[in-house]
Amino acid sequence: MTNIYSNIIKVNNKNIARSIKYLKKNETVAVPTETVYGLAGNAYSDDAIRKIFKLKNRPTINPLIIHYYSVDDLAKDAELNKKFFILFKKFCPGPITFILKKKSSSRVSNIANAKLDTIAVRFPKNKDIRKILKKLNFPLAMPSANKSSSISPVCAKDVAEEFKNKLKIILDGGKCKIGIESTVVDLTQNINILRPGFISKDKISKILNSKIFSNKSLKTIKAPGSLKKHYSPGIPMKLNQTKVFNNCAFIIFGKKYIETKNTFNLSKNSNLNEAARNLYKIFRKIKGKQYKKIYVVKIPNKGVGIAINDRLKHAAN
Repeated sequence: MTNIYSNIIKVNNKNIARSIKYLKKNETVAVPTETVYGLAGNAYSDDAIRKIFKLKNRPTINPLIIHYYSVDDLAKDAELNKKFFILFKKFCPGPITFILKKKSSSRVSNIANAKLDTIAVRFPKNKDIRKILKKLNFPLAMPSANKSSSISPVCAKDVAEEFKNKLKIILDGGKCKIGIESTVVDLTQNINILRPGFISKDKISKILNSKIFSNKSLKTIKAPGSLKKHYSPGIPMKLNQTKVFNNCAFIIFGKKYIETKNTFNLSKNSNLNEAARNLYKIFRKIKGKQYKKIYVVKIPNKGVGIAINDRLKHAAN
């Protein structure tokens, strides 16, 4: 497909160096990760963080995830504990975000973590963003590269359609391999899953040999994905449906349903990982075709299906 957006540039050494130059000037750059595309900015700069919030039209009570290259880098900003090291060794770099106590000496902008005493942190696996992080002397605040509450982007074109010419650089690293946001686990008190993701609650519980909670009724928003409306195509949506009315979009899963021009299959092979990769792409496709209502079949609530159902529930609000 022809690239009609002048701000989409391929990932190569020259363009990585150009992106680093922009980030050092406290500008924002859209970058690929294994989960979704991120809107990156210097986490130590109030100016860069304000730009991210303004671009996304994001509520300032909703903290950003700070992305690091190494544990040594993180140790300057957060208090690390035994549970963190166990999970880090097993899952990082990868699609998991940790909520930790923020050090009083941390240079991370208070705006980025919504003036909380905690900090949300992640070590992305995508090789391109890791190259960038390795060459910077600051971590990157990096929420999904979309307007607040709307559909997360899984390719560079999604980002360009969202922000048009408001971004000077969108690094094109291809399609995201996972396609939904990271699992968020709070390690500050009881171990809580604040947002389900590709790494399941059961996997985390097994590794830690500990009971894990799924507490989403916290008074304080500690991590992204906690607001009621999120990941939304802006179209009314009904979940756990078995049939669809004429002229409405029908999101299906597997081979059970007859496919028509109104059906959009998350995975013909009933593969939940494939369904996760396809979810936001299908949301955008349906939005582009200007359907007035979306019906969604019941998705198995196991493994990454738990994360898919979480996104569907938020999108339907």
